[in-house]
Amino acid sequence: MAVRPIVVWPDSRLREEAKTVETITDEVRSLYKDLWDTMVAYQGIGIASPQIGVAVKMFLIDAMVATGEDGAPPVAFINPEVIATGTETDKSDEGCLSFPGIYVPIERPAEATIRAMGLDCEMFEIAGTELLARAIQHENDHLTGKLMVDFVGPLKKRMIKRKLARESDYEGAEAEG
Repeated sequence: MAVRPIVVWPDSRLREEAKTVETITDEVRSLYKDLWDTMVAYQGIGIASPQIGVAVKMFLIDAMVATGEDGAPPVAFINPEVIATGTETDKSDEGCLSFPGIYVPIERPAEATIRAMGLDCEMFEIAGTELLARAIQHENDHLTGKLMVDFVGPLKKRMIKRKLARESDYEGAEAEG
C-alpha cells in the first residue's frame, strides 16, 4: 500500500504502550501492508506498528526468519505474548529501524516462544532460537515502549542521541540544499 516514514528515537511515540487489536478489519489489513512495504523499503527483518506511529499490538517478521519460507509474505503477530524464554542467553549486536546506523550489543534469552493472532484471526505459536528468538523479543519490546537504548548506560545513550541528531541535521541540510 504505502511506505511510511520510520519514527526515529527519541520521538515519544516509541514509548507509547500499544493498544490491543480488537478485531481484524480492513484497517488492520491495510496496516499490515504498510508495515510490509515499509519493512522492505528500509531493509528490515522485522517492524512493529509503533515504528510507523501506530500504537497497536502488531508486528511483522520476515517469513524467511520466522518460518524459513523464502518469498512468502512476512508473518503478522497481532496481540502477541511471549509465553516462554529459555534460560541460556546470547549477547549479540542488534540494529533497529528506529535507530538508523546504530548497533548495540544486547543480551537476551537464546530461545523464545510467542503466541499471537494472525491476519486470519487464528491463534498460533512459534518457538524460535537465535535470530528468530531475538527478533520476537525485539519487536515485542516495541509494543511496550521498551527500546534498544534501555539496554545501555547513560553515556552510551547520550552518544546515540547525538549521533542520530547529527544524522538528522545532515539529512535535512542535504534535502534543502
